[in-house]
Amino acid sequence: MTSFVIVGHQARTDGGFSLNDLPGAGRMDVLCRAVNASFFLSHDMRRDVECYLVLCGEPAPPKTIKFDGSTVRSLSPDERSAGALIKKALSTICGSEFREAGAGVWVRTGGLSRLVTELPVAVLDEKGTDIRVAPMLPDVFLLSDHENFTAGEEALISTCPRYSVGPKCLHADHTITVLANELDRRSSGWK
Repeated sequence: MTSFVIVGHQARTDGGFSLNDLPGAGRMDVLCRAVNASFFLSHDMRRDVECYLVLCGEPAPPKTIKFDGSTVRSLSPDERSAGALIKKALSTICGSEFREAGAGVWVRTGGLSRLVTELPVAVLDEKGTDIRVAPMLPDVFLLSDHENFTAGEEALISTCPRYSVGPKCLHADHTITVLANELDRRSSGWK
């Protein structure tokens, strides 16, 4: 199982946003693209993937939404589809434990500080170890949205291993696609 954790620094933490203005909801569009990059292949879905969105925006931060590829339904490869599932999850009353908001979509209060104690995260960072030369890759990858990690987040992840998909800073969804391709190549023995 591969897991991607994406921090949305300004992403709204309630369902009161318009699917016609995902960028205006704290750059929810960036997170929707990351969800889609985590799961979609051409005419298929990755069922062995989980995607966690850590939402840190107003009005009630932080919240975490989990998408489980083995059980998710009603997810199509467009931003509005992912946005609708996020909106539904954020409209679900939740507490400190994950609560199902729909098939394969879960939500809870709490953010990165809790997730790093539950998951063995590795940080995706252009200064990290190149994934093409790393002998083994971890199962859980952490990346940020369009903003850099905050000083507090960097303190939380300071001891985590760091990996890079290349020398340039890529968009979150592109980073996930490159990493998923490398994992596909390794798992199939394709060179």
